[in-house]
Amino acid sequence: MIPSRKTPSPNAGGCDFGARDENGRESADVWTPEALPSVIVLTKIPDGFADARYRLPGGLLDQSVAAGGDRLVERGDALLRLHIEAGAEPAAALLPFDELFEIRATAAIRVWRGLTGRNVGANPAALSAQRRDRLVLALRALDGRLDGAKHREIASAIFGVGEISKRDWISHDLRDRTARTIRLGVTMMKDGYRRLLVHPFRRRL
Repeated sequence: MIPSRKTPSPNAGGCDFGARDENGRESADVWTPEALPSVIVLTKIPDGFADARYRLPGGLLDQSVAAGGDRLVERGDALLRLHIEAGAEPAAALLPFDELFEIRATAAIRVWRGLTGRNVGANPAALSAQRRDRLVLALRALDGRLDGAKHREIASAIFGVGEISKRDWISHDLRDRTARTIRLGVTMMKDGYRRLLVHPFRRRL
């Protein structure tokens, strides 16, 4: 699976930072639809299948439809990702009947709402603040583990509890939590990070 169309550094670990434009602003990543199910593929509606007179309003995608390719569309705080097949007018969303159909369908509805001037609504794939904080702790714990730090040293560093003695560590309430946090970091390092691309899909792929 190709996670992104950016070229990774030879020494890169889990992910790369986004590219920056000429003004130093970080640009959004362009993902392949094969890697990120919320990238919606627009294709031409089969003849006679729908009202061929209908067009997306405002000529928003005229140039993109003619040439095809990838397009990022901003709607308020939402960023919609499209992969457009050349000549996809009148347009339809291509939604494979696979295990990720529900994610794709939800994303397609948000794209349709955004392109027709409606409020796209909340992003169901957005991570909660609690989940993001847990992942940050897991990555910090992973860094310590890879540097050879002991579990109690990692706990002191990431939870801010100060130095913990060997004796206190045996029954410390952070012992199990630290082990779980390290395991999460190791899992994310191996291939678990890919599951972030299909959040909130929970079944094993």
